Amino acid sequence: MNNIMRLWLRRVILLLAGLTIAHLGVTLFLQSDLGSDPFNVLIQGMHRSIPWPEAIPMTHGWVHVGVSFLIILVLLVVDRSYIRIGTLLCMILGGPIIDVFTLVLGSMIHAQSPFVWRLASLVLGCVILAFGMTIVIKSQAGTGPNDLVAVVISDKARWKFGIVRIAVDVCFALAGFLLGGTLGLGTIVCACLVGPTAQVFLPVSEKICDRFLNIKADRE
Repeated sequence: MNNIMRLWLRRVILLLAGLTIAHLGVTLFLQSDLGSDPFNVLIQGMHRSIPWPEAIPMTHGWVHVGVSFLIILVLLVVDRSYIRIGTLLCMILGGPIIDVFTLVLGSMIHAQSPFVWRLASLVLGCVILAFGMTIVIKSQAGTGPNDLVAVVISDKARWKFGIVRIAVDVCFALAGFLLGGTLGLGTIVCACLVGPTAQVFLPVSEKICDRFLNIKADRE
């Protein structure tokens, strides 16, 4: 196995680790039922409101996969250069990881749990999500489909990414709320906490990823 293949294998391993950590965080604030991140408000609303056939046992995770797949189909038409192996892995594995963690954590944290416990789960989930997200970013193996929506619009329209990201998140959250998703304290906490926390984790995650990727050794 040459150096390039070894490097990409390491990047994929890092991405999978980050993806698992991030979706543990997503599951924690979904189970708190205080509102989730804007994209999962949309998924939650679609899961609750669309009359899925009884023969198809749709879960939150599988709706997540389906919507991510639709985003990738659009990107194939708009500009396929944005799609990397990590994008496909995020599409395929993100939803099922949420389903697995939901099965594990469902009896421990849920809508009937004490409010303080739910609030703690929400905050912890945001912090865990931020850390996992920075591992995914620093793996440089690709970005999740939902995150690419703002990236592509910003690049193509030449608008500032921050403004586009806010607009996209508002659209996700509003559409999800109208479909029956939980838009609440969790959505606000997520919007205010995840970004700054990720900023703190970025240098830490960069060191972790660089050490695991052994970039210096590979370059030499």
